[in-house]
Amino acid sequence: MEWSIQEIARKAGTTSRALRHYGELGLLTPSRIGSNGYRYYDQDALVRLQRILLLRELGLGLPAIAQVLEGQRDTAAALRTHLRLLEQERERIGRQIASVRTTLDRTERGEELMAEEVFDGFDHTRYEAEVTERWGREAYEKGDRWWRSLSAAEKQEFQDRQAGIARDFAQARKDGLAPDSEEAQAIARRHIEWLSVTVTPTKPYVIGLGEMYVADPRFTANYDRHGEGTAVFVRDAMKVYAERNLVDETDGGAGSGSGDD
Repeated sequence: MEWSIQEIARKAGTTSRALRHYGELGLLTPSRIGSNGYRYYDQDALVRLQRILLLRELGLGLPAIAQVLEGQRDTAAALRTHLRLLEQERERIGRQIASVRTTLDRTERGEELMAEEVFDGFDHTRYEAEVTERWGREAYEKGDRWWRSLSAAEKQEFQDRQAGIARDFAQARKDGLAPDSEEAQAIARRHIEWLSVTVTPTKPYVIGLGEMYVADPRFTANYDRHGEGTAVFVRDAMKVYAERNLVDETDGGAGSGSGDD
């Protein structure tokens, strides 16, 4: 079954111009072009367009989307990832809606508010299952204990440090610096030090985390909001730093150069 470009644009809530632009970038190739010059799209093209639109909603720019699609050739696996992210987001938003509704009801009735109800859906524990699956239960519990021990000001300071590092990575990329340049590696060292608060950053961990910054749309969006291509730049800089300064887990942790100024 095929659909014309006008039909696809109407059903997807986009424009024919946008679809042609995706085609020019190599993101969405028509299944065929008719003798009249019209573009037609088959089922595989529809699935690919769905993935593009989902990634756009996560905040990724088109160059970053191209990289994600290139790295996720298994369509079914990619769709399962998208589905899991959407379900998690739906659950989180549902909890926030219920939380705000409860706050409104209690406020209108003059009742005492419960902190657990007010902030339900706003906490970091929504990533518990994912962190446990990736790095183990001990890693999650350690990070959770540390995060809960911080004051509101300390939590903000920690998040501000990461945001500053991300901005500096983005600026380094904009300035045309290479990931292995002295300046980029200095930023990478700051990033590793930031990570060291909760984990022991070994070579495999840091390289794997950098790859996840590009493969996971949420991380990519977080970095690329400072400029498209930042996530890839961060990944490459982290890989260089890890290979130069860190050791494998079996060798006992960070290398002697990881703490040098």
